[in-house]
Amino acid sequence: MAVPAWRGWLRLLPLVALVAVSLGLLFGGITRWFSVDQLLASRAYAKAWVADGFWRAYACAYLAYVGTVIVSLPVSVVMTTLCGFLFGPVLGALVSICAATTGAVVVFSIGRTAAGEVLLRRAGSRLGRLAEGFRRDAFSYVMVLRLLPVFPFWMTNLAPAIFGVRLRTFALATLIGISPGAFIYASAGAGVETVVAAHQAAKEACLVAGGIACDAALSLRAVVTPQLVATLLGLGVLALLPVAWRRWRGRPR
Repeated sequence: MAVPAWRGWLRLLPLVALVAVSLGLLFGGITRWFSVDQLLASRAYAKAWVADGFWRAYACAYLAYVGTVIVSLPVSVVMTTLCGFLFGPVLGALVSICAATTGAVVVFSIGRTAAGEVLLRRAGSRLGRLAEGFRRDAFSYVMVLRLLPVFPFWMTNLAPAIFGVRLRTFALATLIGISPGAFIYASAGAGVETVVAAHQAAKEACLVAGGIACDAALSLRAVVTPQLVATLLGLGVLALLPVAWRRWRGRPR
């Protein structure tokens, strides 16, 4: 007995609901709470909250990060920077990597269950050939999409699902691909406190000396911290990764 066509479209409901929630949050202005200004304004409270219960805060940060990825809020960079600020460059990067991968796997699973087979079955032969080529080198394609943050995170979660990429391949490529950027942004977050502390010390010294424009007392030496230098070097290495990948792919076998 043939399955009614409308039942196939019912599988789209989880994805439609997810999109509706995402749009509602975006148009509701939730992203204004995920900004560097908010981070700086609430840094003392956030640090006290972490000091009061480190692993509780760590678990909450993980769950909050997973939630932002599932509803596809464009705040991954801010969340990773915040995790680095709260937990340090290593632990901050690790929780960001785990949370982003978990959220990506959830969105991937919803997309594959809801839309993958339906869209491919109704698509033309051109999209079918594109999906087949994508699956052939799925690990490389997914990892490059993660290394090059050109496309939105939600798009790189759903496209492999629609193209029929295996879950294990997607998860592993995502885990590896987002790791360099996670450590870079977490290191930047860990350096925020150093910059702010240096600014405060310079301001107090300026006031003691009887200065007037003490808000401008932050020197370039105070800004260029070792963490920031490491971040810039990391960005340079990250920018060279696609070049190395293309050369490796093009070398004679």
